[in-house]
Amino acid sequence: MKYDLIVLGSGPGGYVAAIRASQLGMKVGVVEKAELGGVCLNWGCIPTKALLKSAQVFEYLNHASDYGVSFEGTPKAKLADMVKRSRDVAAGMSKGIQFLFKKNKIDHIAGHGKILPGKKMAVTGEDEKTKEYEAKHILIATGSRSRQLDNLKQDGKKIIGYREAMVLDKQPESMVVVGSGAIGTEFAYFYNAIGTKVTLVEFMPNLLPLEDEEVSKQLERTFKKAKIKVMTNSSVESVDTSGKKCKVLVKTKKGEETVEADVVLSAVGIAANIEGIGLEETGINTENGKIKVDEFYRTNVDGVYAIGDVIPGPALAHVASAEGIICVEKIAGGNPEPLDYNNVPGCTYSSPEVASVGYTEKAAKEAGYDLKVGKFPFSASGKASAAGAKDGFVKVIFDAKYGELLGVHMIGANVTEMIAEAVVARKLETTGHEMIKAVHPHPTMSEAIMEAAAAAYGEVIHM
Repeated sequence: MKYDLIVLGSGPGGYVAAIRASQLGMKVGVVEKAELGGVCLNWGCIPTKALLKSAQVFEYLNHASDYGVSFEGTPKAKLADMVKRSRDVAAGMSKGIQFLFKKNKIDHIAGHGKILPGKKMAVTGEDEKTKEYEAKHILIATGSRSRQLDNLKQDGKKIIGYREAMVLDKQPESMVVVGSGAIGTEFAYFYNAIGTKVTLVEFMPNLLPLEDEEVSKQLERTFKKAKIKVMTNSSVESVDTSGKKCKVLVKTKKGEETVEADVVLSAVGIAANIEGIGLEETGINTENGKIKVDEFYRTNVDGVYAIGDVIPGPALAHVASAEGIICVEKIAGGNPEPLDYNNVPGCTYSSPEVASVGYTEKAAKEAGYDLKVGKFPFSASGKASAAGAKDGFVKVIFDAKYGELLGVHMIGANVTEMIAEAVVARKLETTGHEMIKAVHPHPTMSEAIMEAAAAAYGEVIHM
């Protein structure tokens, strides 16, 4: 069978690219050996947010009296029921992708795909039979998996990755989380919130090392207040799993310390899924475990493209989706803009949430900008006070010379919903004064963005 485009992988990069290509008039096939929607929809973004919502509801119940609500009995966290709800949400979303494929006349080719020379794809199904397909264009969107470290080898039981962390059949009494990126931070919050004793180990000086330092420090204070043991500037040297509990040897600035836990969650990053898909046979160039592409995601082999976690850049679902759309619009003869990777928002869905876009204060200074920086704490926000969510702040960074919005950094309730305003503002080259004069609704958490901008220019009202 011949296609205009075959997409290898149906995650948020692959399925979005396939739908956009179909909208542009292409005949599209998507090769997927597992569930439609990929890791993000089935084992990442969506089911983890369902778990985090369960933890948030549990916390609300435990603090109901703070809101003038009382009830008899003590709330109980039932991990199995939380996991079931999470899996049901993921299954529903995967069915939604099936519907979108039918609506857009996209063929789902079930099986393991391997690229062959001459723009061909060999697909081996569950019956171990292989069929060949031809396409004018092939797009690689095979995503990534949990990275394995030699001293932290995952066995799926005592040392686990994010997939196992989402479906544990029994709540552990104690857990060590290694790595405080978004995955590690979110699971540390979740398990701590439902009553597990959590230790969070981070090699770098701050939690969420890519975030602005003030945000990271605020998150660390909040986590410590929630009785999460935070160990920064620390590394896991080894894990002894021979006994009933894991003995985790942690190297700190003060020396070595052994931490005991029922389970160790390795959240030390991801590895691209580029093995066994025909890169060597077709001569596709890779570097440092990633596929090399140009600004429109073309590989060195004519007619073969790659997007998402398999190429250099932020390993984020929304990045893969944007890359997929740009890629197929270029294939269709359009003139899309290359993606501005400095205007990609990052979100962490712990409690408090963290969201950011653009330069950190440190990076802006290193880039040579003269800065105006404004901060507005949620403790001064009427809506935050009414919601009982006064922790955190909004921080904005402007170029003092031209008023350009260089970066926005937030920590607090619902900030992942607020960051899009900053992304659009930066895309439209909005200045600080324009942000101040844009009327924001009251009372809302989003007012804090306007107030932070006003603070940068000495015009803040409510602080």
